Amino acid sequence: MIFEVAPALEAPAFVYDLAGLDAHAAAVRAALPGIELYYAVKANPDPALLRVLDAHVDGFEVSSAGEHAHVSAVLPKARLAVGGPGKTDAELRLPAHRVHVESPFELRRLIGSGVSADVLLRLNLRLETTGAALTMSGPFGMDADGLAACLPLFTDTVRLRGVHAHLASGLDAPALLELASVVMAQHDEEVNVGGGMAVSYTSPGSRFDWAAYGAGLDALRRPGQVVRIEPGRALTVYCGSYVTRVIDVRRVHGEAFAIVHGGTHHLRTPATKGHSQPFTVLPTGTGPGVEDTPVTVVGQLCTPKDVLACGVRTSIRVGDTVVFGMAGAYAWNISHHDFLMHPKPGFHYLT
Repeated sequence: MIFEVAPALEAPAFVYDLAGLDAHAAAVRAALPGIELYYAVKANPDPALLRVLDAHVDGFEVSSAGEHAHVSAVLPKARLAVGGPGKTDAELRLPAHRVHVESPFELRRLIGSGVSADVLLRLNLRLETTGAALTMSGPFGMDADGLAACLPLFTDTVRLRGVHAHLASGLDAPALLELASVVMAQHDEEVNVGGGMAVSYTSPGSRFDWAAYGAGLDALRRPGQVVRIEPGRALTVYCGSYVTRVIDVRRVHGEAFAIVHGGTHHLRTPATKGHSQPFTVLPTGTGPGVEDTPVTVVGQLCTPKDVLACGVRTSIRVGDTVVFGMAGAYAWNISHHDFLMHPKPGFHYLT
């Protein structure tokens, strides 16, 4: 349906397929028997997406007071978990189903605030994560010494419920299960094994094996053990498209470039991850162009880093509509919107 509506849109614009998101989230939910499912709001906090996901998830993970206020306004009854490596005192006092505590000092501050809270201690484990796109090492969470320092501190009002262990991103189901098995075997209580499900921008048709992952977690789960996951990108990335139009096509030192409305100030993902964002050209233009040629698609910003796709063989001309897929996560919400002060994109929803 996106290709039918895209030519008529004023570009640039984001288009979210809410029906597609609903079907995808329902399939993920069905693949996770007995496993709690939270959505990591940082991936895309669009209110329409949150409302669709609310029917399929057990709660939402937020990482700031701003995200907490946003989700609470959209979904007042939503169950929230508060995470983030640098929580302010105000954020530690936010009402939450779980607080993901990252250090002994943060736990002492939480206790000192006088609030009642249920806590997961975030672990930073040195485990082999071959193939990961990102490892959550460095300052995130605590090592064994930090964990040991936290255990004697808990009170009747600030209660230990378990551990949180989001260790890596960009892994397939077997690799994530291997990491989860270590954490789940060491902790009998509640375990949150995070997100990190692989998403391929070079092979958009390849999907994470939710059925294998759900079955694997269920097999690892001990009697009475609560197991929770927190996907973000893998839930919403496929429902979004970024629609734009070609302004100019030119050759510079023999290389073909297509300049489009918008750019990485709207869709930062390819610049962040260093990939070519998958796209489809709809032949709506009549201006000059190139045929069956490697083309680098760039935006309007005054920087050579404003690249959406590099050296992709295609036919493209001025006036053509370009639909970038997989723009439903870490796209608009992480982009530097105000650089050069170009107009904001439109937002449209398919139901």
